[in-house]
Amino acid sequence: MKSEKPVMGLSRDEMAQRVAMDIPNGSYVNLGIGIPERITRFVPDGREFIYHTENGLLGMGPSPEEGVGEPELINAGKRQVTALAGASYFQHPDSFAMIRGGHLDLCVLGALQVASNGDLANWSVGGPDAIPAVGGAMDLVAGVKSVFVVTQHCTKTGEPKLIEACTYPLTGPGVVNRIYTDLAVIDITADGFQLVELSPGVSFEYVAERTGAPLIPIS
Repeated sequence: MKSEKPVMGLSRDEMAQRVAMDIPNGSYVNLGIGIPERITRFVPDGREFIYHTENGLLGMGPSPEEGVGEPELINAGKRQVTALAGASYFQHPDSFAMIRGGHLDLCVLGALQVASNGDLANWSVGGPDAIPAVGGAMDLVAGVKSVFVVTQHCTKTGEPKLIEACTYPLTGPGVVNRIYTDLAVIDITADGFQLVELSPGVSFEYVAERTGAPLIPIS
């Protein structure tokens, strides 16, 4: 019997590139740690994104090559970045005033869990020995106009990250608008998870089996 070809899904860079395709031109954007940081490499031709990092930089560019760049110029994840022409620097309180004042259009964050109603858990698994490290995520999801999540569809052990209700401490309730995974693009709607797009070579049944809540097919 011929074995089935394994489903690969998108790579991390391909996931970041797919998110970048949906960011409107001229958006003020904050990027979380991990896969979201890769988005700076994939600005579509003809568009400009103005990246904000909560430690005090507006106009952030991609990370420099190894051994090149300014070691003190870092993002909130402590990764070296560059500053684009016209970039500005400011103190921490001003940075969070921008976030809390609703001046950012979009943030792109990773996730531990996303619930079908848009609840997001991305900072702690809630264990007694877990180290609190929420950073600016709670401010971001409460202050920006739209929240995109980019994450692997399942954990390393195969557990779904998209579920009926989060079991980890929440970053924010009902805040997620759209989810990008290695397998699909999914919107949060009043009826739950709505499939928008399948990754190449991935079937609806494959994604639905790996989603911990009902998945509405493309109409």
